[in-house]
Amino acid sequence: MNEQIFRKYVVRRKSPVAMDKIFTYSLWLVASMILLLVTFLLIRILWNGLPGISLHFLTGLPDEIEAGGGVGPFLFNSIYILLISMILSLPIGIGSGIYLAEYAPKNHLTGFIRTSVESLASVPSIIFGLFGYVLFVDVFQIGLTILGAGIALSLLNLPVITRVTEEAIQAVPTELREASYALGATKSQTIWKVIIPAALSGIITGSALAGCRAFGESAVILLAGGTGTSGIMWDFNPMSQGGTLPVHLWYVQSEALVEDAKQIADRSAAVMILCILLINMIIRLPLLFRDFRMWKH
Repeated sequence: MNEQIFRKYVVRRKSPVAMDKIFTYSLWLVASMILLLVTFLLIRILWNGLPGISLHFLTGLPDEIEAGGGVGPFLFNSIYILLISMILSLPIGIGSGIYLAEYAPKNHLTGFIRTSVESLASVPSIIFGLFGYVLFVDVFQIGLTILGAGIALSLLNLPVITRVTEEAIQAVPTELREASYALGATKSQTIWKVIIPAALSGIITGSALAGCRAFGESAVILLAGGTGTSGIMWDFNPMSQGGTLPVHLWYVQSEALVEDAKQIADRSAAVMILCILLINMIIRLPLLFRDFRMWKH
């Protein structure tokens, strides 16, 4: 009798361990398959597009009829609109996340605000594009412009940055706050000197993801910025048409008449991948400098 009880006890004790191993190996298998799939897609895109990229392609003007056109104005508009959207969304989003995490009282109003922010973060991008179209084309009647596309894109990034900032700040251990208060620091000093540096990695990672998503966005730009450009490479006029590289890629792939449309699409896709990697590295530079200074000292 005692032996049967002992065997049942051992089986019950081993079963969760076995299930944990099975679940862990399954997650590793799924993650490895996804990583291999993404790697294969990236290699294929770069393999098809990189050989044809040149300085003329990056800075030249597009051509509707003859082959050999470039993507210069579309690439410039992509960077210009991204800068406008990030300049607008980063201060407001990070400030809102800090307020919700540190200052906002826990009541039904702040709970409703958090729910609204999460809901906005999951809204399809085309809805923000339609909002931008109605606001800038129908209401203000300024047409499809770089400024309208940048503002609409900032509205797309804003809830994501707000939510990521709030979660990164809430993940900071409470002991750090208590230690700062114990040393006589005020709440603002604690937030600026202790909490934000500790949460900086999460904030920058979320901002990088939002920026990369914004750079590859097409639905918002299509409805708020249009499909064309001014035809000038370095056009800083915010009231010009705001066609970007993703929109041009869609147009070339679906409606272009030039004979090298397939090559232009492959090169544009490769340029987008390289730009997204570069944007990710640039946004994460503060973390690299901080880690270097910590290592140096």
